[in-house]
Amino acid sequence: MGVILICQQLMLAITRFDDEIKTLYKQHTYRAIFDSLPGAGPQLAPRLLAAMGSNRDRYKCAADIQKYAGIAPVTERSGKKEWIHWRYSCTKFLRQTFVEWAGLSVRYSFWAKAYYRQQEAKGKPHNTIIRSLAFKWIRILFRLN
Repeated sequence: MGVILICQQLMLAITRFDDEIKTLYKQHTYRAIFDSLPGAGPQLAPRLLAAMGSNRDRYKCAADIQKYAGIAPVTERSGKKEWIHWRYSCTKFLRQTFVEWAGLSVRYSFWAKAYYRQQEAKGKPHNTIIRSLAFKWIRILFRLN
């Protein structure tokens, strides 16, 4: 009985948080920008707004967001060897937000679909293309914000 009550209370608290997030998002100054993003929709638009934040001075350039979110690749060198990998130390939920949005944008944006097809024709794997697209979208979003 106690576990069921705790689960019910938890679900009630989550519902309250969701309602509060919706209310705050509807009142936000930059809401129109995030609502207009292709593929963002009612779930991702608030997440993207939270990722960018209300403080426009938080990030000096798009690269700051790309690194913080884990979208920017890391290049390592040792001697004559060089290798590139994705960031391990980053905010995973933020990275997931940008990657999900980039994936959805392919359906709703002519430009994103054209970019995807161009990279696919070069033989790039799906995940690489989506991360690369997210990298580009962050630069665009930074300029809009």
